[in-house]
Amino acid sequence: MNNETTESTRRESYEAIKPETSKRGTLILEVLGDKEMTVDEIVYALMNRGKIHAFDRNFVAPRLTELKAAGLVEVVGKRASGRTGKKVAVWARAKSKN
Repeated sequence: MNNETTESTRRESYEAIKPETSKRGTLILEVLGDKEMTVDEIVYALMNRGKIHAFDRNFVAPRLTELKAAGLVEVVGKRASGRTGKKVAVWARAKSKN
């Protein structure tokens, strides 16, 4: 398989899941509101709201990367994870640049 085929396949796969990632991004922004949260805290909040049924960091972490690239969220600090005890990023909605 050549590189062009690989790029094309990746692009097609991304376009197929794009609507779902958009929904997840919206859910994450709703959960964040005006709070500062870690990925794990966002996952637990989504579980508590019945939006996901099991702990799954991969439901949230890739969307945060996309939201950050879009300028919608930012890392505002670090703190110890309640689950692992290790330092992790704390996320918040990006401040308006007006």
